Amino acid sequence: MSEAIASKEERLVRYNANIAAADKDPQLSPETGKPLSKVNTIRFGAGFLLFGVLWMSGLGIVSAVLLPMHYKTIEGADPDALVGIVNAFTAVASLVANLMFGNFSDRSRSRFGRRTPWIVFGAVLGGVTLFLTGTTHNAVLLTIFYCACMFGLNCMIAPLVAVLSDRVPSGIRGTMSAFYGAGSTIGTPIGTMIGAFFIENLTAGFAVAGVLMFLGGIVAVIILPKEQSADFLPREEGSFKDVLVSFRPPKFAGAHDFYKAFAGRFCMLMSYQMINVYQLYIIQNYIGQSVKESAVTVSVVAMLMMVMSLVGSFISGPVSDLIGRRKAPVVVASVLFAIGIAMPWLIPSTLGMYLFAGIAGLGYAVYSAVDQALLVDVLPNKEEAGKDLGILNMGTTLGQMCGPVIMSTIVVSLGYNFAFPTAIALAIIGCFFIMAIKKVK
Repeated sequence: MSEAIASKEERLVRYNANIAAADKDPQLSPETGKPLSKVNTIRFGAGFLLFGVLWMSGLGIVSAVLLPMHYKTIEGADPDALVGIVNAFTAVASLVANLMFGNFSDRSRSRFGRRTPWIVFGAVLGGVTLFLTGTTHNAVLLTIFYCACMFGLNCMIAPLVAVLSDRVPSGIRGTMSAFYGAGSTIGTPIGTMIGAFFIENLTAGFAVAGVLMFLGGIVAVIILPKEQSADFLPREEGSFKDVLVSFRPPKFAGAHDFYKAFAGRFCMLMSYQMINVYQLYIIQNYIGQSVKESAVTVSVVAMLMMVMSLVGSFISGPVSDLIGRRKAPVVVASVLFAIGIAMPWLIPSTLGMYLFAGIAGLGYAVYSAVDQALLVDVLPNKEEAGKDLGILNMGTTLGQMCGPVIMSTIVVSLGYNFAFPTAIALAIIGCFFIMAIKKVK
């Protein structure tokens, strides 16, 4: 028994020494205190890439195409209003889940690691409930299933993003962030194209979406290098009150940049979700296309965004690591995204949507590729990476919640001509918050 205790103590000493070494040398892994081998570097990149592609494809099938169509089958409900209501509830669920599972994974001491069990559980919960969302025509039940799906999704995302801080050397963090960003930005148009294929067969489309989301977590766990056991880490003892206190965000006095990054992401995601969630309605109601015409336009837009996502993601991450800067690519991305949003507003036609896909697609790809690395760089306490990244990613879920609500409110009361400039303004405001960060270049 004493030997087992000594072994755990030795592993804890080694763990702390590895973190200290990685803080001094950006080429060392915080997990091992050594540089990553080429094989493990490839596995991390492939794992982050496929995770983003799979879960975002699954969600994109539903959120961009099938769910807006499914709303129209619910008797007595206004689809435009229902978009805002359902997204508000599900984003609140995401808000809670992101913080909760990030913190729980920080506190986990499983022999399978801190993050892996939560990723697997989230994959099962998210995949099953995403499919169930398309099986009901009851608005309340639909909202419950979709909220449960957001719990499952964020149960995967919060721990997996923390892997960037736990296990990836800071010197290649921008590149690894780019793989994850590339996966999610590529996954969105892939999901939209698949969704357009199932636009007249909704149940089958929801089934495909659920399978893709499930595979996201499972494939990531299989491909990523195996996580080390966390059974040697000191257990977080305490009362229920202590657990609640552990959710407390960092003190503002020592974390100004942390909150600037939060505000920047919040504004950008509001802008993004205003257009992304309403993409089908913009094409049908603002531009004036039929259901079949809109399916073709959505597919072409998705293809353009996928191409630009590939270009933006795989260039911006490595360039960010090479020049040692995070803010500049994010600022450029925000401006590009704002210009892209202006295209369908100024040119309300198929051409306007294609220009939006090309310009905004490039901007959002660059943003997604670098922003996650920037968030890791502003963390005030690496030992609470899961919880603090969960708080920062609440900027995403708050944006996901507020964006559709704002868009729905403006469209219903004022029309689309007021919605586009609002989305542009939010992207620019987010850019100013990122520029104000001092800790990161």
